[in-house]
Amino acid sequence: MMPSTAEQSAHDALAVYTLTHGDVAFIHQHVVDAFAAQHATTETKPIAITFALVGLYLHVERGLSGRQVQRAHSMLAKRTRRWPTFPLPERRGVMTVIDVMTAPAGPERDRAIDAWCASVWDAYRDVAPTVATLAREHGLHAWTPG
Repeated sequence: MMPSTAEQSAHDALAVYTLTHGDVAFIHQHVVDAFAAQHATTETKPIAITFALVGLYLHVERGLSGRQVQRAHSMLAKRTRRWPTFPLPERRGVMTVIDVMTAPAGPERDRAIDAWCASVWDAYRDVAPTVATLAREHGLHAWTPG
């Protein structure tokens, strides 16, 4: 599902916001993962969808920061393997990047990013066990925030 022009503009503005945030937690990673999962198509490479879903799982279910998710992605990238193909839900969450950008910059927008991640992750609930197994197989499941 390709993003609309408005969604792409909102995404670009949110990327500027998160990349200049000066946040050690690196919330930009959550934006990357939520947007990728929400706008994946059958043409999207399986590794991109896998990384997005693992990132959302680690953040929403395990409480990891964007920096920790980024490290997890680095660990996954070092492994040569065939990545699973996930079915793409028709609806990918009740929130969009446009909703995030309506929140005032600062803590409210940061909370909106988390809510957006949870909304997109919830849309993929049918594949959650597969994603959790994949994370466990790569030693990522036991990570804890910190």
